[in-house]
Amino acid sequence: MHPRSSISILITGGCGFIGSNLSLMLKAKYPCYNIVALDNLKRRGSDLNVSRLKETGIEFIHGDIRNKEDLDFDRKFDYIIDAAAEPSVMAGMGAMLNYVINTNLNGTINTLELAAKNGAKFIFLSTSRVYPIAYLEDINYAEGDTRFELSAQQTIAGVSEKGINETFPLDKARSVYGTTKLASELLIEEFREFFDVNYVINRCGVIAGPHQMGKVDQGVITLWVARHYWKKDVSYFGYGGTGKQVRDALHILDLFDLVDFEMHNFGIVNGQTFNAGGGLGSSVSLQELTGICAQVTGNKVNASSVAENRKGDIPLYITDNSKITCETGWHPKRNIQDIITDTFNWINKNEKQLKPILDS
Repeated sequence: MHPRSSISILITGGCGFIGSNLSLMLKAKYPCYNIVALDNLKRRGSDLNVSRLKETGIEFIHGDIRNKEDLDFDRKFDYIIDAAAEPSVMAGMGAMLNYVINTNLNGTINTLELAAKNGAKFIFLSTSRVYPIAYLEDINYAEGDTRFELSAQQTIAGVSEKGINETFPLDKARSVYGTTKLASELLIEEFREFFDVNYVINRCGVIAGPHQMGKVDQGVITLWVARHYWKKDVSYFGYGGTGKQVRDALHILDLFDLVDFEMHNFGIVNGQTFNAGGGLGSSVSLQELTGICAQVTGNKVNASSVAENRKGDIPLYITDNSKITCETGWHPKRNIQDIITDTFNWINKNEKQLKPILDS
């Protein structure tokens, strides 16, 4: 049952793609809830969400989780949804190394301290990138006409034809980005044991849909739709340049359904870590993505090929949602076609505003 009294929620990364959508959807469903969205507005296009939030009665605070003083509130929060992160794998391999660590790890610690002080329930959006690259590269798969396909026989624990589950090994390198998120997960458990912070961790893969400011190293589905919309060519990097590498994608509306359930049924999920993604039914290769985008937008573009693999790339990742579906009943209701169509409609409706950001 949903509580009727007003509750207070802090959403970090509140002007990002995930944070802003969760803020607005929660406010729409529960108008009496007090929602505060905190964001440093670093991500290009995040400033566009400030007015969207304010118009619906959501309080925006320009702050940064790296700075403890920005989290020094004179109010109490019942829930903290941690959606603040530098989500690019490539960012952790270059000049942004310190920013990735300070945001994704130190920022999480600061946010956890606030949760401990408030006695707030903590919902942490982690990532499938906690799983090591070397093991993901060693998954048995076959090459189909348009995609790589998981084989029935596997030699690594935690992988089947359904995808990757929570028992997949964790003992090798995974990228600095993935490591900061895994380290945050470990610290969250420490805060539960020693500071009584109740939590749930969701290891999400690709999340997509309207209001995502996609770019080359993060937000590939939005980037692909935008490239087709403005008739710009795309490129297939790595694995022979065939575009057969596969990811599953979760519609932002399905993520909201999950977070909504977790907030209001916290006793079921407390202290647990879940894989949460689109699953096999909402998976797509780059080659297939190009075809669907052409169909939805009506525009065909050229696809160039770069055969060599990029450091940190993986051939395929598909989420096995078995655990979370068993525990909660939640499962994705939307597929790749829905995600691409909704993203196209959003770009088409806001073309003038989005062109300087997405048409690059």
